[in-house]
Amino acid sequence: MNQNLAQPSSLPPAPVKKHRNLAQGVVATITGSIQAGTLKPGEKLPTESVIMEMHGVSRTVVREAISHLQAAGLVQTRHGIGTFVLEPPAASLRISADTIRTIADVLAILELRISLETEAAWLAATRRSEEQVAEMGAVLKRIQASQSRPGSVESDVAFHLLIAQATGNRYFVDILSDLGHTIIPRARVDSAQLAHDDPNVYLERLNREHEDIYNAIARKDAEAARAAMRTHLSNSRERLRRAQDGIAAQDA
Repeated sequence: MNQNLAQPSSLPPAPVKKHRNLAQGVVATITGSIQAGTLKPGEKLPTESVIMEMHGVSRTVVREAISHLQAAGLVQTRHGIGTFVLEPPAASLRISADTIRTIADVLAILELRISLETEAAWLAATRRSEEQVAEMGAVLKRIQASQSRPGSVESDVAFHLLIAQATGNRYFVDILSDLGHTIIPRARVDSAQLAHDDPNVYLERLNREHEDIYNAIARKDAEAARAAMRTHLSNSRERLRRAQDGIAAQDA
């Protein structure tokens, strides 16, 4: 027992890997909350105990996740007080939400996402771990449970970030994190209404699209994952194009 404590490297690697993957899920969820604006700069994160209960993970996993968030410059821990969200650092890739003011701006973001995320889905299907699939499934359930409530956007961001993490290529994560919550149209149900889509039908279709992406990644079908992601993002693009055309017709 003492020998194991003195020599951590002698421990089996599997639990460590599992902890790291579980920590990635916590990181993705908290990052999603920050990017979606649910957690704002200066706000305090929930306590370790609360995060443990929310995610069903150990204190070790939570602390590892907090370390990753600190390394990414997203949070700062003040000993004896808590962990707080930091102001986003200046970055050349960062796209400010203030610059996304029109449907045309959102369409441009979707075009960028299609080029990035279809390949991310392909890579995720070939490289994902079982723990990462479990995290995606858990976030998918939260998306479906929250439906049109604000939490759905937060969980949607987390879902896409988990796919990026499953690629094993940190640059996918960096770029999507820098894009922030702009990777999810901020008024999804409103955009559905503008396009004359029934909100309930729209949300059901979103759930099916997310499930198709998840299922393809879970069964390691890279081509199906790529196609499902393209369908998901292309449907959003076409709906917004219809909304844009409708507004242009009204102004004519």
